[in-house]
Amino acid sequence: MTTVAAYAAPAAKAPLERTTIERRAVREHDVLIDIKFAGICHSDIHQAREGWGEAIFPMVPGHEIAGIVSEVGPGVTKYKVGDRVGVGCLVDSCRECDNCKAGLEQHCTGGNVGTYNSVGKDGEPTYGGYSEKVVVDENFVVRIPEGLALDEAAPLLCAGITTYSPLKRWGAAPGKKVAVIGLGGLGHMGVKIAHALGAEVTVLSQSLRKKDDGLKLGADHYYATSDETTFKELAGSFDLILSTVSAPLDFGAYLGLLKAGGALVNVGAPEEPISLNLFSLIGGSKTLAGSAIGGIAETQEMLDFCAEHGIGAEIELIAASEINEAYERVVNSDVRYRFVIDTATI
Repeated sequence: MTTVAAYAAPAAKAPLERTTIERRAVREHDVLIDIKFAGICHSDIHQAREGWGEAIFPMVPGHEIAGIVSEVGPGVTKYKVGDRVGVGCLVDSCRECDNCKAGLEQHCTGGNVGTYNSVGKDGEPTYGGYSEKVVVDENFVVRIPEGLALDEAAPLLCAGITTYSPLKRWGAAPGKKVAVIGLGGLGHMGVKIAHALGAEVTVLSQSLRKKDDGLKLGADHYYATSDETTFKELAGSFDLILSTVSAPLDFGAYLGLLKAGGALVNVGAPEEPISLNLFSLIGGSKTLAGSAIGGIAETQEMLDFCAEHGIGAEIELIAASEINEAYERVVNSDVRYRFVIDTATI
C-alpha cells in the first residue's frame, strides 16, 4: 500500500478538501502511474453532489487522467517505466461477457468498475485522478502519443472518447452534415473531432456568445437556439445531431432539424427525465439514441486519431486549491473549455 495526497468530497454536496488515500501495492499486471494532470468533467460534479443517485464517500473524483508510468508489475507487457499513459472512466470489467470480448467494456454485463465512485473486485472503493498516483491494471491503461501534450490530452480520456465514439458510429465523414448542441467541455471536442473526420459542422448554442471560438475550433456554421428562426431555417438539415448538454431540451424541436433517417445522439445526461411525442421520431424514420464512452481499444484509437490531427482539449490549467471554485464555474458554463488540475499542486 502507498499513501498519497488527494482531494476528496467527504460527503454529498460538501466542498472538496485535501486528504490522503491508500493505493494498493502493485500486482502482477498493475501499472503505477504518477498522475501529472487530471481533467474536471461535469460528471465529477454530478456524482460528488449525488445528482445521479446515491454515491460512495469520501469520493476522489477524476476520470481524465494523464501521467507517467513509475512502476510495473512483473507480468506487465504493454508498458514500461517512463511511458506516457492515460486512464479514463474504467479501471476494470468482467472481461468475459460478450460486450467485453467485443471491446465494449463500457457496457460490461458483469458490471464494469468505474475509476471512482465504484467498488473494485477486491471489495475496496475506487478513487480517481484528483490525486498524486493511481494503480491500474495494464489492460485499462492507454498510451498517450508523443504528439499530444499531457495536460491537453487528459480531457480526451472522457470528453474526447465520449464524442469520438458516436461520431464514428453514426458516420460523421465528408459529405455529412453534423450539428453539435452546446459548446462546452464535450461540445468543443465534438466540433474538433467532427471537423477532423471531414463533416460539415454546425454548432447549435443558446446564444452567439462563443461564435468566434466555435468557428476557430472547426465549425462551419454557428446558430443561436434562442432565436426561433433557427429551427425554421435549419429544418431537415442534418444527418447527425450530437447533444452534449446536460440540460433538458425540447427534443421534438431538435428532431425536426434532422433529415429523413437522421439520428439525434445524446452524450449529455440530464438529471431529469424527458418527454417526447413519438410522431417526431416516426415522421422521417428518425433515431433518438444515447452513447456512453468507448471501450479501451476505441479510446486508444481516438488518442491516436487526435495525435495525428493535432487535436487536444482547450484547457484552463488550475491548482488543486481552485477545484471548488472550478466546480461552480463549470455549473455556470464559465470555462473555456475544460479545467485541468496540475496535480503537482495537490
